[in-house]
This record gives sequence, structure tokens and C-alpha cells, in this order.
Amino acid sequence: MMRAWVVHPELLSDRDRRDAAPALAEAIALAEALPELEVAGGEIVRLQRPHPGHLFGTGKLDEIKARITGEEVGLVLIDGPVSPVQQRNLEKAWGVKLLDRTGLILEIFSDRARTREGVLQVEMAALTYQRTRLVRAWTHLERQRGGLGFVGGPGETQIEADRRAIDEQLARLKKQLSKVVKTRELHRASRAKVPFPIVALVGYTNAGKSTLFNRMTGAEVMAEDMLFATLDPTMRSVDLPSGKRVILSDTVGFISDLPTQLVAAFRATLEEVLAADLVVHVRDISHDETEEQAQDVRAILADLGVSETTPQLEVWNKIDLLDGETHDTARTIAERRDGVLSLSALTGEGMAGLTDAIQEMLDDTRSRKTVTLPFEAGRRRAWLYEQGVVEDEVPGDDGVALTVNWTARQARAFHDL
Repeated sequence: MMRAWVVHPELLSDRDRRDAAPALAEAIALAEALPELEVAGGEIVRLQRPHPGHLFGTGKLDEIKARITGEEVGLVLIDGPVSPVQQRNLEKAWGVKLLDRTGLILEIFSDRARTREGVLQVEMAALTYQRTRLVRAWTHLERQRGGLGFVGGPGETQIEADRRAIDEQLARLKKQLSKVVKTRELHRASRAKVPFPIVALVGYTNAGKSTLFNRMTGAEVMAEDMLFATLDPTMRSVDLPSGKRVILSDTVGFISDLPTQLVAAFRATLEEVLAADLVVHVRDISHDETEEQAQDVRAILADLGVSETTPQLEVWNKIDLLDGETHDTARTIAERRDGVLSLSALTGEGMAGLTDAIQEMLDDTRSRKTVTLPFEAGRRRAWLYEQGVVEDEVPGDDGVALTVNWTARQARAFHDL
């Protein structure tokens, strides 16, 4: 097991920077999510501005080197962006391996991915990241290799050959991924024919989504007190107390400063959220930065393109971790706000209120509309009846006028038929 040291650079010139102490705590939790790492400790380093070559000044470099030598550390994790040149210089100065925040999250994603699509998405994101950091691997850019034709022209540098090899591998992965995505599209199309609303659980990583999913479905999704315990979406049907059946979807946790290539790579994994009839935003209300985490989740949902018209329910989870007076205050505040519930997925406190609220919000999200179909559109008419949304049918000269009461998802699926 490798010992690791976590460094959170606090850039004092950045007015939008997060509080350093909780940011370092989150970075240490990220590192602890990798089973092969033993976190020896961490520290906050305040910088007026980053040094272009080494990130830190000379004095701080020596201070950190003494610390990692004393702790017998083999890997340093920098909680922030590190340029390829900075990474190369820091590894040389400290004599250890180094990962920045993006590299660490990629390692976790690689360790957690289970489905074929998840594995391919991680490989693509990792290769894209690696492509930008080849300068670190090759310090002598004048190193050249010969070659003929497509193998590499005369005088081609090793770094160019490596980039081309990565590009070829990316092209192969994209082809494989397109086949997997087509399969998912077929599965999604078949689900669209099922008259069950989709309820998507979203939230900051480690907010308790999987614990809530397990309690509602009786499933055994990996649910641990660990960042990114769930990577691939899991879906199960759930019968509400009223007898109404819904599809519940557990999704990958969000996190602040998620690398842009990972947001793009996992967009397909999060597409269940885009198709949801109801989004349930699960918050860890006991966390010191619960409001900042909630803002990060809302920003990512907006970036993903989740419609503002999609109904959302906010769940304040882990209320069992609050002490007496704070617990009661949180319960009171939640009760006074529309679309907000407080509960504990672990103990079951407040769960009955959640299923009632889901039922109520799904009923409220339906809209009534008259759809006129020509007589020959028998397949589309049959689909509406399969969905159980037809309330009335009036034949006319040119076709039939159907009064439907449907969700936004069913409306979208109907127009795609």
C-alpha cells in the first residue's frame, strides 16, 4: 500500500475560492476512496499566485519535501490543477509520484466503473487527459524516431508518435462506445413504452443517494461512507403506497471542480436525469458545506441541460447526524418550504413523507392535451392506450381526437414515435 500526502493550494487572489479546511477534508476523502492508498496526512498551502514552473516557491518546496520524506510518502496529491511542466518539475524535486485533482478523480472513476459504458467513458477521459501531459513523460523533445509512411515520417518526434497512438486508441474507443450507446438507446426506447414515470436521484457525492435507493427498492447497491461509491446508474421499479409504480434511478455523485472532460464523458451516464419526470436532489444536511454542495449540484444540472420545467424535490438526508436542537430546527425549516423534505435514509426517519411527496409531485406534473390522429396512425394510438393516458376519444371526419393526460416524458416519447 502506498502512502500519500494531500496538498490543497489556496490561491489568495481567487475571490471565488472555497474555504480551505473543508476543501482539504474533501480531497483527503477522495484519496481515501482508493483502496491502495494510505493517507499519511495533508496540509493547506496559501499562495498569492502559482509559480509557473513549480507551483510553489523554493522555501515551500523544501518544507514539503522534508515532510514527505519524514512520512515516507510515495505519492503527493495536489487538490487543484497542475500543468504538465509543474508536474514534471515537482516529481523531480520531491522524488515521488504526483497526481492533480483531475488525475485523482480519474483513478477513482477507473476503480469504480462497472458497466461496459462506464469503463469506456473512463478510458476515453483518461486518454484525453494523458494526451495533454506527454511533455511530462519526455523531457528530451529532440528524441526522434524513423519510420515509413503511416508509421511515422522521418524526423517524427517520440511525443508526436505517442499522441498519434493515443488519437488512434481514442478513435477505437469512440466506435466501441457508439455501439454501447445504441444499445442503451434501445433500452431507453423500450422503457419509454412502459407507462411508469422515472424518478432520478441526484446529489453531491456521498450525500446518501445509494442508501436512500437501497431503502426504497430493497436493492443492494454499493453504499459506503466513501466518495464516488456509485459510478454507474442503477434502475429499479418501486411501488408507491398508492399502488403507483415508478422507475427509480441512482446516479453518479456530483463534485465541485469536476474536470470538464469528465462532465462530457459521463453525460451519457447521466442521461437518465435528462429523461426524468421528477428529479430528487439528495443533500447531506449534516455537512458543513451543504449549501455550497447544493449550489454545485444545481450548476451541473443546468450544464447538463436538465429543463427548468422538470419538477424537483429536495431531500435533506442524514438528519440523524444532527444533535437535538439543530435536528428539530432543520425539520421545522424543511416543513415550511415547498418541495423540501428532511429524513434519514439510514434510520428510516421521514421516509413515509418522501413516498407521499413523490406521488403528489408526479400527479401534479401531468398535463391534459387533445391530440388529433389520422385513422392510419393506429400504432401511435395504441401506444397512448398502452401508457394509460387516454381519457376520452372522439372520432371525426379526418381521424380521432384523443384527450390525454400525460407527463412531459410521455409527451416527448410520443412525439419521437
